[in-house]
Amino acid sequence: MGEVLFEWLGTSIVALPFLLFSYLAIRLFTGAPPSEEDVGKAVLATIGACLAAAAVVSVWLPFLHQGGKHIHWATWASVPGLDYHFHFALQFDGLSTPFMVLSLVLCGTIARFAIRYLHREPGFHRFFVLYAAFVLGMMLTSLSGNIETLFVGWELVGLSSALLVAFFHERTGPARNGLRVWSVYRIADACFLMAALSLHHLPGAGDFARPDESALWPADPASIDPWKAFGIGLLLLVAAAGKSALLPFCGWLPRAMEGPTPSSAVFYGALSVHLGAFLLLRFESLIERSPLLCALIVALGLGTAIFASLAASVQTDIKSSLSFAALVQVGLIVAEIGLGLRWIALVHLIGHACLRTLQFVRAPTLLHDYHLLENAIGDHLPRRTPVADRLMGPSWRTRAYRFAHERGNLDAWIDNFAVRPFLAVFRAADCFERNLTTTVNGASRRNGSDGGAGEEKQ
Repeated sequence: MGEVLFEWLGTSIVALPFLLFSYLAIRLFTGAPPSEEDVGKAVLATIGACLAAAAVVSVWLPFLHQGGKHIHWATWASVPGLDYHFHFALQFDGLSTPFMVLSLVLCGTIARFAIRYLHREPGFHRFFVLYAAFVLGMMLTSLSGNIETLFVGWELVGLSSALLVAFFHERTGPARNGLRVWSVYRIADACFLMAALSLHHLPGAGDFARPDESALWPADPASIDPWKAFGIGLLLLVAAAGKSALLPFCGWLPRAMEGPTPSSAVFYGALSVHLGAFLLLRFESLIERSPLLCALIVALGLGTAIFASLAASVQTDIKSSLSFAALVQVGLIVAEIGLGLRWIALVHLIGHACLRTLQFVRAPTLLHDYHLLENAIGDHLPRRTPVADRLMGPSWRTRAYRFAHERGNLDAWIDNFAVRPFLAVFRAADCFERNLTTTVNGASRRNGSDGGAGEEKQ
């Protein structure tokens, strides 16, 4: 009885956001959206019910299953004769359970804030349809029991994030920035998909736990070849870098601030920006098999933290400054994962997500308070001299300022050396296909005309 109840509670944490998304989407696209009050009640009731189920599961888990529980829910595809299956599976362990609770608490907090913040906004219902998709994606990502389920949640989070960046689509800027975010996510998702396919050639077929549940997080290092671990881990690292705006993909993060403040808070201050670190934590048993990969992760994390610290110091708007400040901590979390400090990284992630959520939500009123204080004293508030100004000479400070102000020209480098060659190859392929099609069609028409003339002569 306890096993069945546990599985029902665990499944409801994913099923309820799916029902919420379906209800809001159907009502919106049928032209009969519910009132703002009904939307608010439905969203808060769903997240509250999920949080209650998550609390019961979290308390019950250590007593019912020492270490964790893997739930196989349904098989989506299976290839006879091959060791390949694609099934829906949930997993409750030392990583998924705290991340699930964190996601629900922060999603509920931001939802309560957004209900009032977006009051009478023309896109109110559209926002909460996408928000419900985001909550569903976060639950699938947090509780995924294999890499396919994780990929489904990963895609839902990415799609809802990009669409909410372009929420104010009547302006050109948000629409372009939303496309920019989506294009970076495509690169990350392609690497994720290649890693998923590669994992199916290893024992376990992409599952995070073996049938005896001996590989639940935290797990011992995987028993695979270090070079195979390096190859797959490198693909996962690129996927994590794209999702968490690590080097060299940092350029899209300030662009994502075009979205409403609630989505900026929950996506790029709290949850979505930490998904790259979560992915690396989930596959830490594979990463630890390759010391070279661990060193690369540490270097990438520290490099991102240094770059984001410089960029944050020259930003002129509070949301961009907070986004780069968040990126500093994400870089440090990634470096901690590379050093094998898995529990420190998890605690750091949870604490940082809560802090940034409060800062993003407080940002609009904080500016108002600063203006009141400056008007009261008749001058600007005092500011501390940055440490870099005391350590570097004038010429180096100028160079560092220009580098930070231009954000390392990362967007230009990606455009020139990745986007344009990519587009050139596909445009050439398109031109070749059009020419080939025209040639084949012309030859077919000529043959048909000749055949018709011959028949007339006969």
